[in-house]
Amino acid sequence: MKILVDAGVGKLTEEWLADAGHDVVTIRTLDPRMTDEAILELAVAADRFVITMDKDFGELVFRSARVHAGVILLRLDDATGLQRRAAVAEIFTHHLDRLPGRFCVFQKGRLRTRT
Repeated sequence: MKILVDAGVGKLTEEWLADAGHDVVTIRTLDPRMTDEAILELAVAADRFVITMDKDFGELVFRSARVHAGVILLRLDDATGLQRRAAVAEIFTHHLDRLPGRFCVFQKGRLRTRT
């Protein structure tokens, strides 16, 4: 899967995704100051799924009706890098088929999806 990882998700998660065979591009290495709008535009142009911890993506997708190729919002306040990596591993191991084109929220060990 082609993935764009937002700044703040963490290097451990980025590395796990790459090691799992995904095509990973990171905002951390491109431009950590990139706006959320620009991140979505980049993701759509490259047909990449976004992984973020930024709740503003929900506003962009639902209130502003921004086009996207799929988003996972990790609601993991105060989680360590290892906990974020474990959450993403759980999502990609057990729910990969539910992700493309959907807005997903992972919180308290559960994944909710919307189209």
